Amino acid sequence: MSPPLAWFMLVAAGLLDVGWAISMKYAEGYTRLGWSIVSFALLAAFVFLLGRALQVLEIGVAYTVWTGIGAVGTLTMGVLLFGETLNPVKIAGIALVMIGIVALKLAPA
Repeated sequence: MSPPLAWFMLVAAGLLDVGWAISMKYAEGYTRLGWSIVSFALLAAFVFLLGRALQVLEIGVAYTVWTGIGAVGTLTMGVLLFGETLNPVKIAGIALVMIGIVALKLAPA
């Protein structure tokens, strides 16, 4: 697998992680069958893609990028879907995480 494909899989895994987190909220403690099935499917998909990306990418960088995408995406979706609060400190935190993700992508291997 090429490094660009591994990075694509890593980003896709991060986005699926966001979907997984949101689906867990909708599953309400895994008491709603449909959302529970969606949650487990998203979990399996992102673990598979992350595992494939780790065949090529450094684990420290890949895991950090994946969790950063998941954290920023989940916080953003929490604001958009559930009316969670967003304030200057949270915005600064998101910006720092995103800067870190870009820095890790640009860092030489």
